[in-house]
Amino acid sequence: MRENDFFVIKAQEDGVNVIGLTRGNTTRFHHTEKLDKGETMIAQFTEHTSAVKVRGKAVIQTAHGEMKTEEES
Repeated sequence: MRENDFFVIKAQEDGVNVIGLTRGNTTRFHHTEKLDKGETMIAQFTEHTSAVKVRGKAVIQTAHGEMKTEEES
């Protein structure tokens, strides 16, 4: 993904956490958002954000396709 590519996260349940991770020598959490069912977040990678972690049931759409997080059993 290029730095300015957008991606979409749509919560399929209440309490989905979207966590931004930093670039650099050590990876750290730098931003967290909480989404409830039906809420959608449009985000992008930046000079500070190198990765995003999604906790909870959600659909993630990128230029490379769509994926769903796995349900816990």
